[in-house]
Amino acid sequence: MSIVLFGPPGAGKGTQSERMVKEGKKTHISTGDLFRAAMKNKTPLGIEAKGYVDNGQLVPDSITIGLVREVLDANKEGDFIFDGFPRTSPQAEALEELISEMGVSPIQHALFLEVPKQVLMERLTGRRLCKDCGAVYHVKSAPTAKEGICDRCGGETYQRKDDSEDVIATRLEAYAKSTEPLKEYYQQKGLYIEIDGLGDTDSVFSRIKPYL
Repeated sequence: MSIVLFGPPGAGKGTQSERMVKEGKKTHISTGDLFRAAMKNKTPLGIEAKGYVDNGQLVPDSITIGLVREVLDANKEGDFIFDGFPRTSPQAEALEELISEMGVSPIQHALFLEVPKQVLMERLTGRRLCKDCGAVYHVKSAPTAKEGICDRCGGETYQRKDDSEDVIATRLEAYAKSTEPLKEYYQQKGLYIEIDGLGDTDSVFSRIKPYL
């Protein structure tokens, strides 16, 4: 059976989904990864998506679902972890139709990582990335040995523009508005489960593990 894992930016979806893939032997589907791979490989859908991304526009659901369809088509026999997707109830409806149409593993649980807004702000505003190798650090929870210098390659670390407090506040507000209907959608389906996202990685995963 497949699982949807969703939650606001900074909730820890990427970290937890990696653990879930290893523990549950499921195929990981992240639309962010799909977009990057499709654009890098210049697939027809990737070229289409890049046009929207380059113009600062949201990628239409038709393209997103098309990319998901390609992955499902290549892995029909397995179970899946949908990481950060769907983001809206229309996407959830489209995914359900796609799963039914293709006869792949249905969704058993929709797990929402619940983390207070103030904690999300601290996590995201403290994030630092290496300009050279892309390594991720945090000024409090995972700082570099030498401030501003990557431990891995010696490159310069920096804060992304969209990790500023004002931008993050806007992102979190927009996410909350768009996700509320999605919560209701999965509640009505009897699939919604709220997971406490506070604590270290192991603690959070211990709350997720019973649903794998």
